[in-house]
Amino acid sequence: MGLLALIKEDIQTAFRKDPAARTVLEVLFCYPGLHAIWFHRIAHWLWGRKLKLLARMISHIARFLTGIEIHPGAVIGRRFFIDHGMGVVIGETTEIGNDVLLYQGVVLGGTSLEKTKRHPTIRNNAVIGAGAILLGPIVVGEGAKIGAGSVVIKDVPEHTTVVGVPAHVIKSRDAEERVISGVDLNHNKLPDPLIALFKRIESRIVSLEERIKEK
Repeated sequence: MGLLALIKEDIQTAFRKDPAARTVLEVLFCYPGLHAIWFHRIAHWLWGRKLKLLARMISHIARFLTGIEIHPGAVIGRRFFIDHGMGVVIGETTEIGNDVLLYQGVVLGGTSLEKTKRHPTIRNNAVIGAGAILLGPIVVGEGAKIGAGSVVIKDVPEHTTVVGVPAHVIKSRDAEERVISGVDLNHNKLPDPLIALFKRIESRIVSLEERIKEK
């Protein structure tokens, strides 16, 4: 695919995944997530041709201009979109598929000092909520959703939703229920695992008090 076709596809992706997008000019000039992706494509091309210092310099400039840090070694698919984007960090050995959506503050980090695969792999159509932290060479399955503020240190099965610290599965969809548009993660409707725990404890205390009264 040519450069102009890729830019057009990226702009169309912004309109699909961000209801605030109004005009092409607005998307072109006011979307740092897109700017970061375009810078990354240049840096990644240079990285693959052993011009690693120049690639790092371009990614460093991109971080200064956009607030988004993407290592030039990261492999990123098509129609990738970063909404808002400030504070996003994507490590060197990260692999991201097609149609993935990231919100601000997401960290795709490593857990090893060895020069091996040490960052996450994100499959197609995944959605990662604001402030989520994913660590290590884990795999986030196709169509998976990561709730805002979650810390993920284990693989996430495809078409599941995980939340919490550490993250755990709260929803798993059957094949006929799968929605793979990549934009159906309603953060305001995700359950809070701590509140759920406190409610279970409260319910248990009430039950025990009633049993004591009966005696």
